[in-house]
Amino acid sequence: MPRLMTSTAIFALCALPALAVEKTDVLNTYADIAQAGYSDSLTSAKALKAAVDALIAGPSAETLAAARTAWIAARVPYQQTEVFRFGNAIVDDWEGKVNAWPLDEGLIDYVDADYGGVTDENQYAVLNVVANPTFTLSGEEVDATEITPELLAETLHEADEVEANVATGYHAIEFLLWGQDLNGTAHGAGDRPFTDYAAGDDCTNGNCDRRGAYLVAATDLLISDLEWMASQWGAEGVARTTLLDNPDAGVSAMLTGMGSLSYGEQAGERMKLGVMLNDPEEEHDCFSDNTHNSHYYDGLGIRNVYYGEYVAIDGTVVTGASLSDLVAEADAGVDAELRAALDHTMGELGQLKAAAEGGFSYDQMLERGNKGGEALIMSAVDSLVGQTKSIERAVTTLGLDQIGFEGSDSLDNPDAVFQ
Repeated sequence: MPRLMTSTAIFALCALPALAVEKTDVLNTYADIAQAGYSDSLTSAKALKAAVDALIAGPSAETLAAARTAWIAARVPYQQTEVFRFGNAIVDDWEGKVNAWPLDEGLIDYVDADYGGVTDENQYAVLNVVANPTFTLSGEEVDATEITPELLAETLHEADEVEANVATGYHAIEFLLWGQDLNGTAHGAGDRPFTDYAAGDDCTNGNCDRRGAYLVAATDLLISDLEWMASQWGAEGVARTTLLDNPDAGVSAMLTGMGSLSYGEQAGERMKLGVMLNDPEEEHDCFSDNTHNSHYYDGLGIRNVYYGEYVAIDGTVVTGASLSDLVAEADAGVDAELRAALDHTMGELGQLKAAAEGGFSYDQMLERGNKGGEALIMSAVDSLVGQTKSIERAVTTLGLDQIGFEGSDSLDNPDAVFQ
């Protein structure tokens, strides 16, 4: 039988001060959101795999469009996980396998004649693995007759220690689905024909069977990489247990991820740099013209971590004790300021997203002299920089050791960009 509480006991209970937010509860919410985000990324990668298999089995305009749609959908949960990269070494060491960019796409497949050739920086910029079943790499003969996930991950990816030799992950798959975007700062994405995967005489640009094999291998590898990372955030996973081993360091990792993605990575390298150079090659999703979505969901991932909530692709809401709760307990004003800053940034990123979806593509925004496009991007950049200052105040409020956020020459030393 439940014990009845007397009126005196009720009064006494109500008079007690509110319990302090436990850092371990906040960290478990953070890890739960990471696990859910990577699990959703895995689920959507498997849906992409099904669409890729359908494209290879029956190449058509419809199956290619379906594979492209699946790729764009797969980016939604993944981009929300990028906030876990900075501050968590296990993620940062792994991330280059699945989301490295920009890439010298000539390593993978045919490119336009204006693309250029071998450079001093990259001897394999136009290796074209799809067209060459054997080739020499770093002085050794490579048998690429069979294109496998192992070939991509262990031999080709970052070949010769050149970061632009991206052979795996979302952007390699993106290139294989869209091809190069040759529109410059005009509207339009890549336009690879579905016949690049056709059989026999219907095949365009040669080697359609090997191109299909590469696409399948890259998608299989993406799935296995995401399976591994999702498991790291489980109850006994290394990512989760590392956080919980030192709660203060874990909270610092949360704030490091928020600040570094906000400032150096997104505001700087992914957004302001492109405006400074007026270069569509600086787009994050440059083949598909999906960059507006990548920026939006990166921003949402930062907000998720602070608010302690994530909306899964099935509509389930993962929520719990939050970093916001922790900051509010220390200083309600700083919490309110940071919440307002995060919400303002999402408004600015939402305007950019809406403009792109309305036909004003990110390529066009980057055109030199396009004041409307520059204003849209720079308003979001300014908001991201502003919210980083609020994140720094949260660090101070929590009494944590000073955190060094990722920087960017585009923000910190603009003259260096043009040297």
